[in-house]
Amino acid sequence: MRVLWITNMMLPPIAERLGKPFKVGGGWMYSSLKRLMEQPDIDIAVATVYDGNDLIYKQIDSVRYYLLPLKNHNLTKYNPLLEKDWLRVRDEFNPDIVHIHGSEYPHGLAYVKATKAKNIVVSIQGLVSKYTDYYLGGISTAESIKYLSFCDFIKGNSLLQQKKQFNKRGRLEIELLKRVTHIIGRTEWDRTNTWSINPAAHYHHCGETLRDEFYKHKWRYESCTPYSIFISQAGYPIKGFHKLLDAIALILPFYPNTHIYVPGTNILNLPWYKISSYGNYLKAKIKRLNIEKHITFLGPLNEEEMCKQFLKCNVFICPSIIENSPNTLGEAQLLGVPYLSSICGGTPELCGNNYNNLYRFEETATLAYKVCKIFEAKEDIATTTFDIGNYDGKKNLEQLLNAYNSIVHGS
Repeated sequence: MRVLWITNMMLPPIAERLGKPFKVGGGWMYSSLKRLMEQPDIDIAVATVYDGNDLIYKQIDSVRYYLLPLKNHNLTKYNPLLEKDWLRVRDEFNPDIVHIHGSEYPHGLAYVKATKAKNIVVSIQGLVSKYTDYYLGGISTAESIKYLSFCDFIKGNSLLQQKKQFNKRGRLEIELLKRVTHIIGRTEWDRTNTWSINPAAHYHHCGETLRDEFYKHKWRYESCTPYSIFISQAGYPIKGFHKLLDAIALILPFYPNTHIYVPGTNILNLPWYKISSYGNYLKAKIKRLNIEKHITFLGPLNEEEMCKQFLKCNVFICPSIIENSPNTLGEAQLLGVPYLSSICGGTPELCGNNYNNLYRFEETATLAYKVCKIFEAKEDIATTTFDIGNYDGKKNLEQLLNAYNSIVHGS
């Protein structure tokens, strides 16, 4: 079976071959690819787009990699120039099945429109068409205007404009999902929401295989930094960092050594001409709450560094206002890290609907209380166990191959 993957980013082998930076967010995809490569009857090609002018082809190990040029077009906008390149890729590789990883960007739609192929499946990561209404994360329109930054004004990239861009991307996502007949998902939330867009599409359940490092370690209280909180990102409002800050202000009178660690660039410490509107909003809020000394941005972290931070924290929090099934939550579960998550999208299902680990996004007092209970429990919290469930790599590979076979053979 010849399988063409269409991804939203370069996977490590091709990024390393070309000397390009690899986005840490896609490590779970490479874990799945490596398992698929071990199958004797599977021939794989992986294609994505890049900021260039020429179609690039490389053979690395047993995988063919195609890089399609954006030619200075925006990744988030539909690029009709890609259609001609997709026809070349199809004719050269001649796939039996095409697996589009994620519906958030329109280059997969360009393949569907160019080839009109039938054996195409889209696996759901997030759903931007459903995220749009939540984009501001409770930040009022007046506040989004009040904290408008010079950078966002010049670029036309205010919070309200970012929400509009999400809406435009959502319309392209809906077009993609309406054009395909097969969808892969892993939560009741993505199943019901894709059904609402295309009720005729066949839905295939497949769990997510996470990054290799997170299957190798287990969290222990005696090795963690007491009163430390780890989150996965804070770059834009949907991720809920601003609501977590309200909870921290409630926790500090009881646990004054509480500290939040955030991977990624310090969006608060950029020059005035580079800081975003959301950065301005956060800076003002942090100053008002007087919690500057309780936050550390760690810079970009690779797989091993992320794993170390999970093992060092006292609790991991997923404070997003909307998610499907965040892989960082799964990584915390695999490691046995104490965790809390907002009730949104597919997260209750990932948490086994265990409300000890859940809280409503806007109820920061509940979040603060539950963090305090974890801090108070100390080593007793380490008795929590987790069933590997959706993250079982062997089971997930079987589910993926079953989906491919049913699509190709029409069963």
